[in-house]
Amino acid sequence: MASELLLLDFNFSPFAARVRIALEEKGLEYESREEDLDNKSPLLLEMNPVYKQVPVLIHKGKPISESSIIVQYIDEVWNHKSPLLPSDPYERAHARFWVDYIDKKIYPCGNKLWNLPKGEAQEAAKEELMESFKTLEAELGDKPYLGGNTFNFVDITLIPFYSYFHTFEKLGNLNMVKECPKLVEWGQRCMHKESVSKSVSDPIAVYEAALEIIRDLGF
Repeated sequence: MASELLLLDFNFSPFAARVRIALEEKGLEYESREEDLDNKSPLLLEMNPVYKQVPVLIHKGKPISESSIIVQYIDEVWNHKSPLLPSDPYERAHARFWVDYIDKKIYPCGNKLWNLPKGEAQEAAKEELMESFKTLEAELGDKPYLGGNTFNFVDITLIPFYSYFHTFEKLGNLNMVKECPKLVEWGQRCMHKESVSKSVSDPIAVYEAALEIIRDLGF
C-alpha cells in the first residue's frame, strides 16, 4: 500500500497536516517525502505544475493537489471505514462551507502576523483573525467537534492551526483561552486522537519558525 501512496510533504504546513491526519484516520500506509520549499524537487514541479506547492498526494502515479480536495479524495476512495464527510448531502454541503471559511480566513490572517511589520495592517489582520475564531467558536457551540458528535472534515481542516495558537498569542498579544475557551477545549480534545497528535506540528517549533521569518524580513 505504501508504494501506492506518496505524499509530497512539509512538516510545518498545516495543509499537509490535514492530509496526514486523513490518511491516519483511514489507517493507510504511505510514504512521506519532505520537500525543501526553497529548492522544490523536480517531482513536485512535475506533479503540481500549476501551484508548485505541497501537499500533493500521488496515488498509483497520479497526483492530487490542494489539501481539501485530497481529503475528499481519500474519503471517497477508501470509504470502507472512518467516514470523513457526512453521508447526508445537506450536512456535506454544510461541512464544505466551513472548510471554505477556514481556508479563506485563518491562514491568510494568521500569516500576516509574521509577514507584516507592526502597524495598522497587522492590527487589522489580528482583529479579523480573532473574529474568525469567534465565529468558529459560535459554530462549535456545545458540540464535541465542529463536525458534530464525530471528528470529521471540518475538524481535520482546522486542527492543524491549533499548533499555531501559541504563535498567534505571542505575536499578536492574544489570549486564546480567554477569547475562545471552547475552541481551545476542542483543540485539546482533538489532540487526544493519535491521528492528530502524530500529524500536527510542534507549537514551539512553529513559533521558532515564525520568528526566523520575522528576522529574515528584518521586522
